[in-house]
Amino acid sequence: MNQHTPTLLYIDDDEALSRLVDRGLTRRGYRVIHAASGEEGLERIRRAGAEGGIDVVALDQYMPGLDGLETLEQIMAIPDAPPVVFVTASQDSSIAVTALKAGAADYLVKDVQGDFIPLLHVAADGALRQAELQRAREEAEAEIHASRDRYAALAAERELLLREVNHRVGNSLQIIASLLHLQASTAAQEEVKAALTNAMGRVAAVAQVHRRLYTSQDLKSVVLNQYLDSLLEDLRRSAEGNRMSRLTLKAEPIEIDPDRAVAVGIIVNELVMNAVKYAYPDGAGPIHVELISQGEDLLLSITDNGVGDNVKADPRSTGMGQRIVAAMASKLDASVERDPAHSGTRIVLRFRRAPPAPGKTNAAAAS
Repeated sequence: MNQHTPTLLYIDDDEALSRLVDRGLTRRGYRVIHAASGEEGLERIRRAGAEGGIDVVALDQYMPGLDGLETLEQIMAIPDAPPVVFVTASQDSSIAVTALKAGAADYLVKDVQGDFIPLLHVAADGALRQAELQRAREEAEAEIHASRDRYAALAAERELLLREVNHRVGNSLQIIASLLHLQASTAAQEEVKAALTNAMGRVAAVAQVHRRLYTSQDLKSVVLNQYLDSLLEDLRRSAEGNRMSRLTLKAEPIEIDPDRAVAVGIIVNELVMNAVKYAYPDGAGPIHVELISQGEDLLLSITDNGVGDNVKADPRSTGMGQRIVAAMASKLDASVERDPAHSGTRIVLRFRRAPPAPGKTNAAAAS
C-alpha cells in the first residue's frame, strides 16, 4: 500500500523564496504547488477536486491584490477547505492573532534566506494532524447523530406498534366483556348471571389498562386515579349498576407500571362487587374507594357502611373472589387487612409504589 504524499499549496508572490520552499519541503516528503497571488491560490483550491487535492496551504501576508488576511477569509468560506499555515515577514504579533482568529491552523515568521522552512515543515505536519483529528471528530459526531436518529426512529416505531397492540387487545377484551354482559342479561339462573357478571368485571378491569395505554403519552405507566375512575364507571354500567349509585372514588394521581395497575384494578373490582352483593342486604348503600400515598407506600382501601361481620355466608359462594384478591395481592407484594375499628367493612391494602427488589417481599395476609 503506497503512502500518501501530502500536497502543500504555497501562496507567495516571491518566486525565489517559493523555489526554496519547493526544494526544502520536497526533500521532506511533500509535493509543493506554487501560486503567485491570493486570487491564483483561491482558484487553485477551488479546482482541487479536478486537479488533485490540496492537503495544506502556506499563505504569505504581503502580496499585491488580495493580501494574506483577505485570502485567508475567502479560503475559510470554501467548503472542506484545507488547513492554512499563515506566513509573514512581519514581527507584529497582532497579525498573528488576527490570522488565528480568522481560522489559521498555525502562524510563523519567514525570512528571505529560507531558514524558516524546517519550521514550516513542522507547522504543516501539525496542521495536517489537527485537520485529521477534526475530521475524525466530525465523523464520530455524525455517526453519533445518525445512531441517535436511528434509535429515535426505532423507538417511535416501537411505540406506535405498542399503541396498536394495546388498542387491539383493549378492543378484543371489551368485545369479550360485552359478550359476557349479553350472556348474563339472558341467563335464567341467578348464580349463572352472577358468575358471568363477575367475569365481565374482571375482563373489563384488564381492558381498561390497555385502553389507558393506547391513549397515554407514556406506555410504561398508568395513572391510577384516571384508571380507577374509568373502572368504577364501568362497574356502574354493569348488570348491578342500579345498586352502585353511591360508589365514590378519592385517588391521588399516582403512576405505576401496567402489570401492577391490572392487579390493583382486579382487586378493586372484586372487593367492590363483594360489597355490592353482601354489605347491604336490604338495598344500596355507600361504597368508597380510596388510594393515597404514604412515602414509598401506597394505601388502597375499599369501605362500606354495611352489615360488616354480621353478613351471612352465601352457600352459593365459591370463594373465587377471595382467591383472586389473594393472588393479586401477592403479585403486588401487598398486605391485606380488615380494619377492626370500622363498623361496616373496610379492607386496606398496603404495597410499594415500585416493584420490590428480587428476593425482598412482604407476606401478603388476606382476610
